[in-house]
Amino acid sequence: MIKLIKNVKVFRDGEWKDTEILIAGTSIEKVADKIDVSYSGMEVIDGQGMKAIPGLIDQHVHVTGGGGEGSFVTQVPGLSLSAPVKAGVTTIVGVLGTDGITRSVENLVAKTKALNEFGITAYCLTGSYQYPSPTLTGSVLRDITFINEIIGVKTCISDHRASYMSMEEFRRVAADARVAGLMAGKVGEVHIHMGLDPRGLSPVFEVLDNSQIPVSTFRPTHCEKCMDDAIKFMNMGGYADFTAKDHIMDETLEKLSRIYAEAPKGHATLSTDGNGSMPIWNDKNEMIGIGAGKITALFNVIRGLYQKKDIPLEEALKLATENPAKALKLFPRKGQLADGADADIVFLDENLNIDTVFAMGKLMLKGGKMQVPVNFEAAE
Repeated sequence: MIKLIKNVKVFRDGEWKDTEILIAGTSIEKVADKIDVSYSGMEVIDGQGMKAIPGLIDQHVHVTGGGGEGSFVTQVPGLSLSAPVKAGVTTIVGVLGTDGITRSVENLVAKTKALNEFGITAYCLTGSYQYPSPTLTGSVLRDITFINEIIGVKTCISDHRASYMSMEEFRRVAADARVAGLMAGKVGEVHIHMGLDPRGLSPVFEVLDNSQIPVSTFRPTHCEKCMDDAIKFMNMGGYADFTAKDHIMDETLEKLSRIYAEAPKGHATLSTDGNGSMPIWNDKNEMIGIGAGKITALFNVIRGLYQKKDIPLEEALKLATENPAKALKLFPRKGQLADGADADIVFLDENLNIDTVFAMGKLMLKGGKMQVPVNFEAAE
């Protein structure tokens, strides 16, 4: 299907310019000031002067729901199919967390397949907080190599819920992920949940000091918990991931602002921990409350950086577009609006609310309303 989007503003050549976008099937054919094309059956879409941005990438979502850390009754429900679309997210990476028992890699891969079938781009990670890592095929190496959806492994350090791997075990997980990534043409990342333990990223630094595994293999997340280490890691060439928490917006924005001053440009990413459990611990590591991550926080925090911290919108957006696309080795296909990129496009209205979403060229949301049927969700 050929679609021509007219009357939108796209940031290019250093400014928000009036732009037209030609979509052919699932890809962007051309982005230009004016596109003169005529094709029988072509759909012409009026963007009504709205800003058009790349679809957002959320690389840390508990698509099957977070495990209950206060008994089974506290298990977080799985992600609804419409939730990422309404949040402007067109590329998603599903993960497990504390619970790798009742929430399995099998569950995760199945949900990832469902999201892809629904119309967005979805990947996932094998493993969880536990070591040895739960897998689908019996090994991290085989999972990443042979399962199309699996692009890396999830693990956990510096947290009281970790399995406390030895340095040799940690290094082996990283080596397996990297080699599998090389063989399968994937990122082969080690996605690392960071806790509040003051050791921070020291296990990662130790592996880097005592092996030839490249820094790009490691992808620490929740790095707002270890800011000094995260900035050091980014200055070594790594990508550090921070969690979008709009329920503590001011604190989140303050920490993210620091990276613009102290970290190299382009090495920070933002994700949501969507549908993951967010327990509150006392000083004895006893749970005293629990919440859940929200995928809507991704764009809320980006908008907050622009509105409250004077970060240019086009720069704030890179935290969830260009930067994670490069970190996940999906760029230039993902993370930008350019000739040849996937047609993942979001329109923002004059108040910077998400109005319209195209995923792989398919209209998913218009005027804030779903445009595709969603099984088992209440009608809007």
